[in-house]
Amino acid sequence: MVSTGIPSNCTTYSSSFSGTPLLTINHEATIDLDSTNSFEGPEKLLEVWFSAGPHSLPEASAPEGLKMVPSEVWKDMLDLVNCKVLSIVESKDVDAYLLSESSMFVFPHKLILKTCGTTTLLSGLPKILEIAALVAKFPHSLAAAAHGQATAAAPYRVFYSRKNFLFPDRQRGPHRSWRNEVNSLDKLFVGGSAYMIGKMNGEHWYLYLTEPNTMLTPPATPDRDQPIKVLHLPESKLTAKGCSMDDEGPDETLELLMTDLEPENAKQFYLEHASAVAEGRFFQQAYKARMDAQKHLGSINDMEENGKSEHLEMDTLAGRLCDDSVDVFSNTSADNSPFASDEELTFPQELTTEGHALGTVVTDSSGLSAVYPSAKYPDARIDAYLFTPCGFSANGVIPSPNTRGSTHYFTVHVTPEPHCSYASFETNVPESQTGRETADVIQQVVGIFKPGRFSVTLFEAKDPIDDDGGLAKRKGSKLEAITGYRRVDRIVHDLEGYELVFKYYERYDWEGGAPRLGEVEF
Repeated sequence: MVSTGIPSNCTTYSSSFSGTPLLTINHEATIDLDSTNSFEGPEKLLEVWFSAGPHSLPEASAPEGLKMVPSEVWKDMLDLVNCKVLSIVESKDVDAYLLSESSMFVFPHKLILKTCGTTTLLSGLPKILEIAALVAKFPHSLAAAAHGQATAAAPYRVFYSRKNFLFPDRQRGPHRSWRNEVNSLDKLFVGGSAYMIGKMNGEHWYLYLTEPNTMLTPPATPDRDQPIKVLHLPESKLTAKGCSMDDEGPDETLELLMTDLEPENAKQFYLEHASAVAEGRFFQQAYKARMDAQKHLGSINDMEENGKSEHLEMDTLAGRLCDDSVDVFSNTSADNSPFASDEELTFPQELTTEGHALGTVVTDSSGLSAVYPSAKYPDARIDAYLFTPCGFSANGVIPSPNTRGSTHYFTVHVTPEPHCSYASFETNVPESQTGRETADVIQQVVGIFKPGRFSVTLFEAKDPIDDDGGLAKRKGSKLEAITGYRRVDRIVHDLEGYELVFKYYERYDWEGGAPRLGEVEF
């Protein structure tokens, strides 16, 4: 796929696999990034759907929907949110933006924006509605003054959620309290519902969602130059969130929100530790390659004396790991790297500083690359970034092994400092595609971070044909047994078109005391 609207300071890397994701790195935005002040790990998560699914876009919209919006336009919106684009992975079904504060995923029919720290995510929502109307050509109306934009597309559905903040007094804009956030959303949409899920005096999670075919509030006057068109679809073909079961598979989202990370596990997300791991692997692989070369080709010195030197250049090693000409987020396999030289090895500078190169090292060494392994997902790509002096973000784009299936994602964000340690993992890769139980994925991810406590939200669209409340029955009991943890809280919600399971766990040997509430007012 050809990238559109890429700024001149970005570099685009094509994939070695036809039809698989390609990467764009914004080198300007990655200069001097520092995670020292990224104190608020828990993210704000927004999903805005503009149609029922990627294959049911309104007739008036652009053929590629939101995916045809140039990256420069999204960057203007993200300025309102107070975050920058670090890099972009583009694929046929979804474009994954790695941000200075978390991630954004753009599908033809929906946008997912997840930001941490003191970002002002909801401040970008009116701009998103305007972009969907004016650039992606979704049916729209003249917006009311409260929207902050002249024109707005009416979304199909809107979802906003977050964990309770650790430091709510440091938030800005509409995010100083849940009450303020709900008020901001209610000014935009009719009929939204707000929930607090979990204990008021313990770990909890907030959720705001609208009904299908969301209406803007107050009702806007139709634009005479752009009449609203409504596409009617057979209900039997859609889930309640509108995702076609035939084209997309089940719509399900798993989110793990982990706090109080085990210090030894958290170390791997510090730059100093990651650089030491990279250095050890660098020289180990170089030594092994040199020994292999001597074994098969004889002594390199003898070859030079005979004038038959065909030595492997040392620069190959640095180039394979971090040169601007390589796909730094390829499947993190070192099996194909030729490490050998008759010259003194020099450790690449790129593996001593923050960036994508060390992000790739951490993805591999931590075990995150094994959650959706390349053996099963050969076209999957992981775009990762390690910050100074610590902190980590990664987006995974996971094309279905089945050529008829769609592309899914996962995203990981880590704040490892002891006083506010936090990690999140989110994915919409369906259980039916992985061939694994959801509990197994949770167990694998929890093993990477070993949090003192964590919460799980499992959000799944109901099957309109077999609506029997099956999520709690099929998966709820299996989530009880997470090795090393006791389940403290369990809540099941039957929402409009969805089933939600929320669970909260604490490690058996953890002695960290009561949860840090942060927010005590709503």
